[in-house]
This record gives sequence, C-alpha cells and structure tokens, in this order.
Amino acid sequence: MLNQRIIEDMKAAMKAGDKERLSAIRMLRAAIKNREIELGHELSEDELFAVMARLVKQRHDAASQYAEGGRPDLEAREKREAAVYASYLPEPLSEKEINQIIEKAVSQTAAAGLKDMGKVMAAIRPKVQGRADMGSLSALVKTRLTKTG
Repeated sequence: MLNQRIIEDMKAAMKAGDKERLSAIRMLRAAIKNREIELGHELSEDELFAVMARLVKQRHDAASQYAEGGRPDLEAREKREAAVYASYLPEPLSEKEINQIIEKAVSQTAAAGLKDMGKVMAAIRPKVQGRADMGSLSALVKTRLTKTG
C-alpha cells in the first residue's frame, strides 16, 4: 500500500519533470530495496517507516553540517529531501501521547530503574516507530526510569 503510493509518486514526479523530488523518491526506493535485501523479505509498514525515519534523520544531520559549513544551498536541498521522506511518515506523536506510552510501558514491564531500560524501549519501539525520534524518546525513558530507580 505505502510502497504503491511511493511508486505512484515517482511516476507523477517523472511526468511533472520534478527532478529533485524524483531523485529523492528514487533514493528512498533504493534504501527500501537495500533493507529488503538485508532482511531477506519484503518490508512491513513499520519497517518502511523505520527506513524513512532514518533517511529523514540523515538529511537533517547533513543539513545542519552544511549550515555550519556555510553552504545554505546544500542545506536547503537536504531539507527538501527530508520533507519528501517525511511526507510518507505517519503523523508524529504529541508529547502527551509519548509520555502516556512511556508510562504504560514502565508499568507493563514493571521497570524498577535504569537496568530495565532495554525492556521499556523494546515495549515502546513498535508503538512509536516512525512517529517519534528514538534518540529523544530514549532520553525521556532514561529520565523517567531515573525517577523510578
């Protein structure tokens, strides 16, 4: 379903002559294909979201490096590519939703401190994949478990 939407968008970009969007979508399809080869199966929707989220993060990181290097042209290009990838991701979770998911995971896993962080993150990951930055989420979980432990 999502894969089909990406293919249709690629065709539309070709017809419209939108070379930049076409290039970004082709890179996305290549990243998806590479991941499918790594895993040996067609990607589930959650796995697709993980690939896209990784690409968005890479583009944002590259954009910030170009900004530091005084290359606003390349920074803008990276941000536009990130926007293309982000358009396929589900709506991001609100801070309130993230905190509710963390609290539920902490109670379900009976986490008693930082030593249980892996269990909590494993419980949270499927619920937030592609909808929240895992680095920020990890920091929130760590803060929450520090209060517990």
